[in-house]
Amino acid sequence: MGARFRLITANLFNGRADPVAFAALTRAVDADAVAVQELSPEEAEAIGGVLPFGKLEPARDSSGMGIALRDPGNVWRLPLSARSAFVAELTPRDAAIGSSIELINIHIIAPHLWPVARALHHRREQLEGLERYLDGSARRPRVIVGDYNSTPLWGVYRRLAARLSDAAVTVARRNGRRPGRTWGPWPGAPRLLRIDHALVSDLTVHDCRVLPIRGSDHSALLVELSL
Repeated sequence: MGARFRLITANLFNGRADPVAFAALTRAVDADAVAVQELSPEEAEAIGGVLPFGKLEPARDSSGMGIALRDPGNVWRLPLSARSAFVAELTPRDAAIGSSIELINIHIIAPHLWPVARALHHRREQLEGLERYLDGSARRPRVIVGDYNSTPLWGVYRRLAARLSDAAVTVARRNGRRPGRTWGPWPGAPRLLRIDHALVSDLTVHDCRVLPIRGSDHSALLVELSL
């Protein structure tokens, strides 16, 4: 069995998620990486205290994003329409020399933002830019995580899920249950939609769980993978 790798993806609600509580969650699950969306400076500081490597670019306008790592790793921006993705080249602890995983963190523009025509244009451009990147790079172990702002019925998810496997679906089928929903209309509200995803290729999925985030309208996904 290959070396295991544990990651969290989470939308932090433009700074309204509790920084201390989220850092404590990261530490409690022993995450190797955290991919975050809607990241504030306070949340970036708290996460950096647990995972000191990677690249975090906080903001106050819902555009803050980044990937924090336990160990040193190469992280860079992937330019996309309106909101870039972040990409990390990771080597799990105890992995064979030359073994690596590509982690991509995305935040797709929500379809209801005004003006709607512009939002839909950016969604389409983001998706097509990501697809061009995937088509132009060699097949490899890869996981694309983040706030897709897309349920499994919507086009963004369906086009990406045609290329990669949904970690939540893999685990749910194994355990005889449905994947957990990740978004509700306010912090603490029942989760109504599954719009945060982890899609994987050439990786073994050991676990995928929904975890609460204090102060956010999203729940986190904890994903455990191996090469």
